[in-house]
Amino acid sequence: IGALAAVEIGIPLPWMLGPMILVTISAILGAPIAAPMTLRSLLLPVLGVALGSGFHPGIFEQIGSWVVTIAILPIYIALALGAGYLVYRFIGKYDVVTAYFSSAPGGLNDMMILGAEAGGIERRIALAHASRILIVVSFISFFYATIFDATTIGTARPFTGFSEISFGDLTILTACAILGAMVARRLGFPAPLLIGPMVLSGIVHLVGWTDVPPPTLLVNSAQLVMGTVVGARFLGVAAREVLRDIGLAAIASSGMIAVTMAAAIFVTQVSGLPLRETILTFAPGGLPEMSLLALAMGADVAFVATIHILRISMVIALAPIVFRLLKRDP
Repeated sequence: IGALAAVEIGIPLPWMLGPMILVTISAILGAPIAAPMTLRSLLLPVLGVALGSGFHPGIFEQIGSWVVTIAILPIYIALALGAGYLVYRFIGKYDVVTAYFSSAPGGLNDMMILGAEAGGIERRIALAHASRILIVVSFISFFYATIFDATTIGTARPFTGFSEISFGDLTILTACAILGAMVARRLGFPAPLLIGPMVLSGIVHLVGWTDVPPPTLLVNSAQLVMGTVVGARFLGVAAREVLRDIGLAAIASSGMIAVTMAAAIFVTQVSGLPLRETILTFAPGGLPEMSLLALAMGADVAFVATIHILRISMVIALAPIVFRLLKRDP
């Protein structure tokens, strides 16, 4: 219902944003719902394959323009994390551990696990990241629709039906989804169900084994489930606590978005990359959500997804080290 209503109203990225908003409201009101985690596990590889289909042979000619973005990525992470930490530590009065891992711009699951192991309050960390993703995705979607007049969000790519994909291409895409997820999980990649299929799909599209994306119906279904899962993360939490966390996340996200805009403008001026792509690259939303926006807009998915993967990997690798140094300071 949320997705169809969003399509009818004209909300950007309707298949994800519509369910996300409606399920969030339902969860806060205490509706008897549950997150479809099994469906998420089944459809996340489809999303990975769809993102990988955005890779193309011409990408090698563009890699040189990514250097500036990669170079300032550590500075961006430090400033974005610092902005969030100040809010959660001094306004939210969170303890040092919970404030730090609530602010780290990494993956929700990874930060929740690392934070819990370090002694933080797992529920607060999860709510902080869920709230940030909700706010950032909503803001970026409407920002692009308003400022960039991105009225084609959700339809920038032509509709691809099952009948338009040959059996051979469908077999290749299915193999990318299954094998990519299995290999990435075995190798311990972050977000293996998404990154594994995306990397394998990117490879087969780069070498020219196939040039088609997954069926649009499956991609829309993956977006619907992703939006539902984000909204369902607010289940079982008192409305007052949810509203407080969303309020803190709104303040923290505002600081992070300010850092994002500054970094995006700098990279655009230095490298000449389009501002609408550099903003998506630095936006502190989730990898699936920001990559979906890039996919829906017809932006360079390879660029956006690659930088987000690097950011998440840096945060996961450095978070425990930086936190130990931070914790020494009384």
